[in-house]
Order: sequence, then C-alpha cells, then structure tokens
Amino acid sequence: MSQTNEAKTEKTHEGDWDAYIKAYYEKPVSFKSWSGYDVKEIYTPDDRSVEDYGKNISDAGTYPFTRGIHANMFRGRLWTKREVVGIGSPADTHARLKYLAEHGGSGLNTIADVTYEMGLDADHPWAVNEVGLTGVNITSIRDMEALTKDIPLDKVSWSLITASTAASVTMAQYVAVAESGGYNLAGLRGSIQNDPIHFRYCGFRPACPLDLSIKLGSDVMEYCTKRLPKWYYTTVNMYDLREQGINASQEVAFGFCIAMCYIDELIRRGLDIDEFAPRFTFYVSCHIDIFEEVAKIRAARRMWARLVKEKYGAKDPKSMQFRFAVHTAGCSLIPQQPLNNIVRVAYEALAAVLGGVQSLHCCSYDEPMCLPTEKAHLQALRTQQILAYETGVTNVADPLGGSYYVENLTDRIEDESLKIMKQVEELGGMEEAIRTEWLDRQFESEAVKRQKELDNGDKLVVGVNIFNTEQEKTTPLGVQRVSEQSAKKQVEDVKELKRSRDKDKLKDAIKRLRDDAGEGKNVIPAMVDTTKAFGTTGELLGTVREVFGYSYDPMETIESPFNW
Repeated sequence: MSQTNEAKTEKTHEGDWDAYIKAYYEKPVSFKSWSGYDVKEIYTPDDRSVEDYGKNISDAGTYPFTRGIHANMFRGRLWTKREVVGIGSPADTHARLKYLAEHGGSGLNTIADVTYEMGLDADHPWAVNEVGLTGVNITSIRDMEALTKDIPLDKVSWSLITASTAASVTMAQYVAVAESGGYNLAGLRGSIQNDPIHFRYCGFRPACPLDLSIKLGSDVMEYCTKRLPKWYYTTVNMYDLREQGINASQEVAFGFCIAMCYIDELIRRGLDIDEFAPRFTFYVSCHIDIFEEVAKIRAARRMWARLVKEKYGAKDPKSMQFRFAVHTAGCSLIPQQPLNNIVRVAYEALAAVLGGVQSLHCCSYDEPMCLPTEKAHLQALRTQQILAYETGVTNVADPLGGSYYVENLTDRIEDESLKIMKQVEELGGMEEAIRTEWLDRQFESEAVKRQKELDNGDKLVVGVNIFNTEQEKTTPLGVQRVSEQSAKKQVEDVKELKRSRDKDKLKDAIKRLRDDAGEGKNVIPAMVDTTKAFGTTGELLGTVREVFGYSYDPMETIESPFNW
C-alpha cells in the first residue's frame, strides 16, 4: 500500500470514530433542574439556613410531615398499585380490571372518556363516534352495574377518575348501585377525583363553568363527609396542571390555590376543617427530574401541614397530612423510540416512591400512540412491583432526607411556591385569577417557554432533539383498538333504556333535582334517586346546568326533553 493510501485509510478510520470520541468527553449541556433552578456543583451544610429539625423537618409521621405522613411509611404498608383503566364499554373495562387484579394490582382505578367528562350520554350526536375511545362512558345506572359486576364494593378500594362536573353524577351512580346492592355506604372505601375547577384547562371548559364547578364539586365533598366517612371525596389534580407545561413550584402553588376554593366553600357551608380535611387528597405529577420531584413532594407536605393548621386552624394531625396519589408524567412520553418510555416511567415511579407516595399509577409506554394495550398495562404494573419487591426503596422512610441538595431544593421549591400563592392572593384569590384568565396566561407562557427550551437544545429529549433515529412505523407490542361493535351496542342500549323506562317516575325525580338545585340544596341525594329512576348523565347535569343559567347541553346541540 502506498504511503498516500495509508494516510487516507487512517483519516477515514479516524472519521468513523469521531462520534465515539466526542461522546467520551461530553458533559451536560445544562446545570439547571427541570423547572429551571440553577444547580450548584456540590452542596454542603452551608447551603441550608440555620436548621430547626423539629420545627422544619421532623421525623416521618410528625408535624410538619416533611418526611412522610406515617412513621414507618412503606414498612407498615406498601403504596396502592393502581393502573388507570378505561376502554370501550363498561363490560370491556370490567374485563381489563379483572385482568390487572389477577396480576397483582391492589386498587381499582377507572377513568371516564371525554364524552362522559363533557356530560354527554353515549347516544349524543357528538358522542356516538367517540364512546370508549379514551376511557369509559357511564350513561346510566345499568352501565355502572356492568362496570362493578361481581366486585365486592365493601372490600375493594375503587378510584373513580371523573374530574369534571360529571363527577357529581359518577358519585350518584356509584352510590345508587351500592345502595341497590345492599351495601352500607359508611363502609365503602375509595376515592373520586372530583376537581371540576381545574378541568376547564383540560379542554372541558364548556362543561366546567366556575360557579357550577364549585357548587357540584363541593356538593360531593359535603355529601361524602356526612355519608361516606371512609371515602376520599376529591383528588385536587395538580397532575393535569403540570401537563400544561408549568414547573414544579407552579404545580404546588396552583394546586393549593384551587384546593382553597373548595375549603372556603365547605367552611361557608358550616363544616369544620377537622370534619372534612382528613379525606382531602391530591393527584401529583412525577416528572423526569428525580431529585426535583422528591423535593417538590416533601415541600408540598410541609406547606399543606402549615396551611391547614395556621390558616384554617386545624387541630387534628390527620387534617394536616398531605395525602397524594402520583401519575407518572404523560407529557414526558413520546412516540419516537417508544420503548424508551418504559425507562422514563420507571425513573418517575422511583421519584414517587422516594417521595412517599400513597397510591401510584405508572403510565404505559404506548400511551403517546393509543390506549394501553393489555401487555403494556401489565408492564406498567410490573414496573411498580419491581420497585416494591426488588429495589430496597421501601425499607427506609424518606431515604433522601438530610441530603444537602434535596433539603436545599425542598426549601427552594417551598419558597417559590409561596411567592406564587402570594401573587394569586394579591389578585383576589384563585377564583379571580381564573375569571380574569390570569391563570390561562401562565399556562400559555410556560408552554411556550418549554417549547423554546426544546427548540434551542436547552432541554434534551432522547429521540426528539438528540439521538434521533428513523421514525418507527410499528409499535412493539401492537396498538389497542376499541371494538366498534362494543361501542355501537352501548349506544343502542342507551336508546332502548330511554324508550323503555318509566317516564313519569323519571320526570318526578328530575323535578325534585331541579327544585333542590334552585333552592341551593345539596343535589347529590336527588341525583341518586334520579339515577335509580334511570336518569342519564346528560339529563342529570343538563337539569342542573339550566338552573344555573347555562345551556342544557354543553355542546348546544340538543334541548332538554323535560318541559315545565
């Protein structure tokens, strides 16, 4: 080989390894947390203010609960392993619930589809082609019966994920089925999301006007406080707020401000804070920055304890305990290189457990493409089980407590959250922040900021702006498809129900519901009776909407079938 050819070969080989050499020497492009907080190279005792351990941190199980609400945390009981289920008809969803229960799930968790959250019956013109595509539609008591068939309601913990004003109907439907089955309401365990204030920001604004959201959301809370003492009557959804693109401190601040709207209303109704606060819960996002998410949860626990004690005068320690479920961050999942989502979900679930979660849902890796397939659902459940039984993270309460970095970041998130809450207070409170669309502008601003960070490479996401590969054309475990026949049957069943029911009995029940709403009474008892008379979701909500001066149908397509 000539000397010239040898030089060419060496140069070619060197070029082949340029990427490898570059990778060997690379370092992070940003030294900020996900929320944009500057992070130092190393943290020391000097990075904490003078510490009063008993006042500001304390042991798990003691005020202000920074390290956890129970002294022994997971040694006493593992978190509830819930996987969200809602697919096709109530019977289809029931079958998937049974499948997960047989594979180690420890809590039932069903989610409504968009048609139901909007308050539409399955036979509504806007719903017929959407029924069961993103969850399950429960139009009548018969649907709730199919969903709960053969399940011992007094022995399971059921989480009903209906967040909009339709949550009032969901609660009525569940109670109606339970009463018809002979169950004692006082013995039922579970939760309902029931946070219609926040749901206006999830695409459901026509179904969630602010005054009606506060009214119906608080009706559920008041009813459960008095009739279902073991039931968690709201899960203020900080998770959905975070999905809008906001940062960790905003998630806590906005969530707490919404929570105070309900608390203030319940106190106006004459309830004592210690009467209802022990059943107040939150739905928290766990994003991809592990340390920031753990610090956020620790800060939220401390803030909630102080807020309820100092602002509202709670005396019962249970009122001061920040109870929360975690949903791993759906917005962090991407369709590119979808198997990488399994890794993202596992890290986010790890953050939740390190933070002391009470109930955990792991996203399925295929959610950017479709509803979870059976195999993807099982993989998400197995992620929780590996965490619980293999990793050792359950052995110690708050294992990251005392870390100079985590304690500093906990303080930072608390300080930033309190500043935001103060800003909302100066605006006149969260109701005013919503009415003036100040909150809308915060979401929009943060969403634009997040996109710019991706576009500029300030945030790196594997498969999006780094380590790209050819776009996949298939999903490794296939995609979930909803049976068209199943959806059609549900629509036809609803039509038949409306044809065959006792219309006079229904009309009497609707009149009582209308009268109770007009007189400012709690409408849940009347909704339960109307549900037993085969009133539908759209009919119950439409009746109350009209009393409050809104169109019977949030889509403004159909008129009320009841003439007065």
